[in-house]
Amino acid sequence: MLGKNPPDLLRRSAARAKTGWDVMEIVIFGLGYVGFTAACCIASEGNKVTGVDVSERKAASVNAGRAPIVEPEVQKMLTTALDAGLITARTSIGDSLDSAQLAIVCVGTPSAADGSHNMGYIADVTRQIAAAVNPDRAEPLSVVYRSTIRPGTMEELISPIFAAQLGPDWGRAVRLVYNPEFLREGSAVKDYFAPPKIVIGTKDGTPDPAMEALNANIDAQTFNVHFREAEFTKFVDNSWHAVKVAFANEIGRVCLNLGMSAAKVHEIFVSDTKLNISPYYTRPGGAFGGSCLPKDVRALQYIAADTGANTHLVDSLIRSNEAHKHRLFEYAAEGLAPGARVLLAGLAFKAGTDDLRESPNVDLARKLLAAGFQLEIFDPAIDADMLIGANLGYAYSQLPSLERLLVDKTHAESIRYDRVLAANATVNALDLGNASDRRDLGRLD
Repeated sequence: MLGKNPPDLLRRSAARAKTGWDVMEIVIFGLGYVGFTAACCIASEGNKVTGVDVSERKAASVNAGRAPIVEPEVQKMLTTALDAGLITARTSIGDSLDSAQLAIVCVGTPSAADGSHNMGYIADVTRQIAAAVNPDRAEPLSVVYRSTIRPGTMEELISPIFAAQLGPDWGRAVRLVYNPEFLREGSAVKDYFAPPKIVIGTKDGTPDPAMEALNANIDAQTFNVHFREAEFTKFVDNSWHAVKVAFANEIGRVCLNLGMSAAKVHEIFVSDTKLNISPYYTRPGGAFGGSCLPKDVRALQYIAADTGANTHLVDSLIRSNEAHKHRLFEYAAEGLAPGARVLLAGLAFKAGTDDLRESPNVDLARKLLAAGFQLEIFDPAIDADMLIGANLGYAYSQLPSLERLLVDKTHAESIRYDRVLAANATVNALDLGNASDRRDLGRLD
């Protein structure tokens, strides 16, 4: 057991003490990648965190000390927080809001058929919070939304739900905040404590006291803005990242087709930090994917069309990315005999995580199987029996034979494959001897 104030757990500071909340009580709705990571990081600062998720399996896993996601550091942080009595999980709100200063909403906003965000989960959890909050609270509860939502959602969907439940004076019980997250899978804990920026959206653009207390120990430039500017931030960021990836990969395809070294062209390009910005997301290699970029690009396309804007470059991103996925398949299969034995090292979107949602590596695996190759997959972060929610649905809808395809380290190192495909850094965990036929799909040479 940890002591009362273990220095590696309680990272409170004079800045936090000045806010009046040395220890905060926080309820987090949604224990997926964003919500669970936030829960662990917030608890590591000595705060009491209650996680609420509709999945009984997730809640039971957290309470039993098993992280429901694979992400560096979170398992250790969960164990420490549970030992200190700082984290608990449940499937209903109950009275958890009564003594809380913050409620943080991290539920999913998946793509609808038309590309817009499906706001059903947001609306449902908002109704639940509005019904559970005490209208006679001494201090308002700050209800913070981190899910990616269309500009106008806080004013046109969320505020009316609270008003309908609590009446015209609902602002006495609740303060609404929009606070987008900037967490990269594989480095989410590091990004939580050292974000590129903090964006706080409120109705009038003024700081929220509970959020100031929560972020007191984080050193990052903070923007206090109105709801809509904050809501639009993730669309701009993620679409820009998609632009960079798609542009780099279009150049990479030209290089492949003309027999040039894409790696050398990239080296020259990123050496110009004065005009070409930075090397991030501009190295020709894997297609963009994951739970954010494709979804937010599609949503921005929908918003642009809905408002009459002409965004031809943005409209081309998904098509360009799909073309790159197919070119990577051709590159991966080039010269292989029918029925060749292939090892794909890395299936998740990023090494060291188990997020398969819109992973380009899943698409590659599907194409390799359809082409008749004997495919095996090495990715130690993925346990087919532990996949849940949207991750589970996407994995088995794209790769129904996933469980059969996965192999362990001993097996992968004992087989002579016709080709090894290094989809991400997962390959570094293998000792493949002098495997001569290896292709690095994360870097086009």
